[in-house]
Amino acid sequence: MRRDLRLLPVAGATWGAALLGVFAPEAAPWVAGGGVLGAVIAMVLGSVRSSASGSGLSAVVLSAAAAASLAVCVALPARDAADAWDGRFVEATCEITSSASVGRDGRLWVDAELTGIGSPGDVRPASAPVRLGLDPGEGYDLGAAVRVRGEAASTDPGERGALVVFSSSAAIERPAAGIFAVAAGARHEFIARSARLPEPGAGLLPGLAVGDTRAVGAELNDDMRISGLSHLTAVSGANCAIVVGAAFWLVALCGGGRRLRVVLAALTLAGFVVLVTPEPSVVRAAVMAGAAMLSVLLGRPSAGAGLLALCASAILIVDPWLAATPGFALSVAASGALILLAPRLARGMARWMPQPLALAIGVPLSAQLVCAPIIALFAEQQSLVGVVANMIADPAAPIATVVGLLACLAAPLPFLADVLAASAWLPAAWIAATAEVSAELPLAQVPLVPGIGSSLLVAVLSAAAALLLVRPKERVALMRPVRWARAAAAVVIVVAVALGGAQVLLRGPLATATSPDGWAIAACDIGQGDALVIRSAGSMALIDTGPDPDLLRDCLRSLGVERVDLLVLTHFDLDHVGGVDAVQGRVDRVLHGPSDAPDDLRLLQRLAAGGAHLVDAASGLEGILGDASWRVLWPQRGSSAFPAGNDSSVVVEFGGGGVPRSLFLGDLSAESQRMLQRTAHLGSDMTVVKVAHHGSADQDAGLYEALRPAVAVISVGEGNDYGHPRAEILAILQAVGAHVLRTDQRGRILIGMKDGAVEVWTERSVGGPG
Repeated sequence: MRRDLRLLPVAGATWGAALLGVFAPEAAPWVAGGGVLGAVIAMVLGSVRSSASGSGLSAVVLSAAAAASLAVCVALPARDAADAWDGRFVEATCEITSSASVGRDGRLWVDAELTGIGSPGDVRPASAPVRLGLDPGEGYDLGAAVRVRGEAASTDPGERGALVVFSSSAAIERPAAGIFAVAAGARHEFIARSARLPEPGAGLLPGLAVGDTRAVGAELNDDMRISGLSHLTAVSGANCAIVVGAAFWLVALCGGGRRLRVVLAALTLAGFVVLVTPEPSVVRAAVMAGAAMLSVLLGRPSAGAGLLALCASAILIVDPWLAATPGFALSVAASGALILLAPRLARGMARWMPQPLALAIGVPLSAQLVCAPIIALFAEQQSLVGVVANMIADPAAPIATVVGLLACLAAPLPFLADVLAASAWLPAAWIAATAEVSAELPLAQVPLVPGIGSSLLVAVLSAAAALLLVRPKERVALMRPVRWARAAAAVVIVVAVALGGAQVLLRGPLATATSPDGWAIAACDIGQGDALVIRSAGSMALIDTGPDPDLLRDCLRSLGVERVDLLVLTHFDLDHVGGVDAVQGRVDRVLHGPSDAPDDLRLLQRLAAGGAHLVDAASGLEGILGDASWRVLWPQRGSSAFPAGNDSSVVVEFGGGGVPRSLFLGDLSAESQRMLQRTAHLGSDMTVVKVAHHGSADQDAGLYEALRPAVAVISVGEGNDYGHPRAEILAILQAVGAHVLRTDQRGRILIGMKDGAVEVWTERSVGGPG
């Protein structure tokens, strides 16, 4: 069936204009004016020609681009006013516009619309989208009005929120009301009911049914990501399609015609959107599903690509900043792949396998091939088991979603709601088990440096795979360019497989061949977190574990670290202890900071059960690592001046035995840094300093001036939401003459000593030799 692709240029122009506007706002007025002028000229030319179809399409394309640019121009003043509060402590009033999710930093993150912002006690009216990082709590539902105080940080170009506020205090001024309050109550009751069911599956069920992922643990979330199943826990086009499909089927079962089915399905979809919170991502998914319904209503399924393009254009004109969000790009790409590529892949693979199996593989494979280059722009890994995992898990998703929704709606009848929730638990547990098993498979994912280069590489591989799998028409297959293209695709795949095999060897038997022999300090590239290794005479110390066990495991393997003699857990934030599973059962001694939180105590008990000796670290504690010595400088023993957390991070100094004199500052703030300097009597001959808190702005210049390190290491994630490292600390380090090494720029960093001089090896070079 021939597809109607005439609207694809409209979507492309709208998307391009929106991207240009959000990344280069100064160009938006010119694009808007040029688009309007071009559209007028195209219509005039079309009116004097006998055939106006080409001019009409050109006018529509230019008008759409102008509309997206005009939307950027309208939104910019309010966004710029909000951005002016960057780096300041603010008080803001906001209305929540999204559901809440738990970040890796333990905060509750929501999108909101500013209603006012200013210095504490002086809030003035404002209107701009923002992102709030809140302490976990109840009541942060869509439609609720909140008042927050905290540090504001500007966002990177292209981000939908104009400002991020890291809240230190928050209060709900007006809870959600009306239909939003009813929906929130139903969600909360369903989440509580699901929590009474056993794991795995209990935490996943609310995500599958109503899009609430707060109960999904960090480990299961990682497994879902590695196995390519994360889309099941976010409200996406798939969820909307499941709901719409179920409504279609029920109405058809009752004898309803096509028009009635579409109308009732639309009403069902609207109710589903309200239930799961009508935030932008949900509305986007619903619009995509609505496009499919409209194509059915018109009796033109072949118009699906055109309707997809039309809906994408409309969404971008309403909110141009969605053009730069991964979720929007993945949603459109996956929908387009299912419409345009999946049928062709299925026909090509049907040459070697039964048609139903070819279709079952073609659907997830088409989405994987088209979405993979987009994922490579921002993700540090690519899943290699996604197609198989989706084939196994996807049949359970509709059951969990529909039955879970029925359980949510049946809340007034507790017995029926319990039965339905228990019935929905079984497919949810199946999906969770699929994620856990597939994530543990060898080569379940491959690491990639996110960016345009990786995206182009993955795009070439995806295109090569599609060329080989799609079966061209017989007359097309005989054309010389087509034969050359398929031959080139085969070469690309063979080379990729060979390089992949080499990578397996380098990450396995030959892992240590990638590291030089003379290193004494290693900063692992584990994203936004800390994981640093110190080596002396064959003994190993590890300071923090980063957020991800897999990334830490890879780093330790490449360094030849089989066992950790000393593990220092500076404090218990997830970006410092989330990777503990990588060293579970391989640790002799643990120095840890103060904490009374139940989760922290359970983590320590796990380490102890694996044979580790636990030591509560405090200043004055000393020890030996191989031929080197170490001593704890902070926190003060018995002091209650600083609460557990960043300001009570364990600060430890290493030196001797081939290890440069080094100081590791955890996440200390400026206030605790000043106290450290007064109590520890630090000298000025420090060779290496691990900069506190990933290079945040909350630093004491006096401490770094006193230390005057030769090398300053900043362990930080590329493109992190905090803007780390901040310009303030970089200026301080430059002023004291430190050579700054950042893991987001350099990758893994190795430091050693040779003939009294510091040697540095890095994975990547930035502005010169590494």
